[in-house]
Amino acid sequence: TIYLDPALHRALRVKAAASNRTVSDLVNDAVRQALREDQEDLAAFADRVAEPTVSYEELLADLKAHGKI
Repeated sequence: TIYLDPALHRALRVKAAASNRTVSDLVNDAVRQALREDQEDLAAFADRVAEPTVSYEELLADLKAHGKI
């Protein structure tokens, strides 16, 4: 069971009717898309795991040194 904000639920019902789809189809597609994006993000993190990290302070100092700020 999920509970949606009434305004979101109304918007979903309108979109479902306008697109000739069910609310369940729209929600399932949205969840699938969110999970795909999570998978892509995790893959990007894994690809960059060996890259050095830069602190916020170091980033600001570098930007200042190069006249960006």
